[in-house]
Amino acid sequence: MAKQNDREIQKSARKHTSSKARARGCFFWFLLIFVITTFLGGKFLNEKYIVARKAADSIYSPSKQKKTRNVSQLLKAGRPISILMMGTDTGALGRDFKGRTDTLILAVLNPTAKKMTVVSLPRDAKVAVYGYEDAFPSKLNSAYEYGGSLTAVETVQKYLNVPIDFYATINMGGLEKLIDAVGGIEVDPLLTFSYDGQSFTKGQKTKMNGKRALAYVRMRYDDPRGDYGRQDRQRQVLTQVAFKGADVSNLLNEKFLKTISKQMVTDLSFNDLILLGLKYRVATHDMQTDSLNGQSQMIAGQSFEVPTTSEKQRVTDLLRAALALKKAQTGNTLTDSTTIDTTQD
Repeated sequence: MAKQNDREIQKSARKHTSSKARARGCFFWFLLIFVITTFLGGKFLNEKYIVARKAADSIYSPSKQKKTRNVSQLLKAGRPISILMMGTDTGALGRDFKGRTDTLILAVLNPTAKKMTVVSLPRDAKVAVYGYEDAFPSKLNSAYEYGGSLTAVETVQKYLNVPIDFYATINMGGLEKLIDAVGGIEVDPLLTFSYDGQSFTKGQKTKMNGKRALAYVRMRYDDPRGDYGRQDRQRQVLTQVAFKGADVSNLLNEKFLKTISKQMVTDLSFNDLILLGLKYRVATHDMQTDSLNGQSQMIAGQSFEVPTTSEKQRVTDLLRAALALKKAQTGNTLTDSTTIDTTQD
């Protein structure tokens, strides 16, 4: 009986030793595979990183604006931030680019609330352009033509009394290429119409390539809401492009990166963009859209859009709440003060 027990113990020991050996063997092969894939993946990601870095550096164009808030601190803390998106359809986006912004959209990303607030601003809004007050009345879309992104940002800030943390200018003429580079977008048309050889049906979701999307956003005169309707469609398309562009597969897509480097300028640095990708993507899960509406007025032979004070205050309240700021009176571009209220709620 004792010999039998010894044999069983030895057998069990051999089995245990064999299991340990197999485990060590499996671990070795796992470790080898892990090292190889990590090396290859690291090399792949490093190459993609270099391409992404070059693209980000090529579109980076600081406005030389003295920010109203410490934007680096805001990004690191994951606080709500605002971005003024401007779309222009005049020429190519070279560094000496001049022109008017036909599209002005103020977006607020709030990662804590997991919400994105997007407000369209009328391009023909009557304003006194920051630094060019002697040209009053001017149209809001002329601010970029007068003094570039800095002037546009300062004018919108003063107009609404809302801090603008960053800007991004997109060449709407190059929007077609951007949309094709991200593989197209899906949009629910807001109305039924045909334009430039393309037809759209209200509420019928459709996959749009660049050419189709460009026709969708350019139609103006057949829209019952005129330019306000076109703003809504532009906002739809631009936000979809932004969502697709923020996808990891597109951030590693060399075609997309090369395309965007030719069609966009921004004062978001590469490090800022990384923080946006890490901390703010969750804000795109829920999007609230709105627009600042005005009434048409003919002044000195020009047509302006003039929102009421209550309408401007409504939009100011909406944006400040999204930024987690205390309520404050809406802005006025004719005042001497350039102070923007940044008091947190």
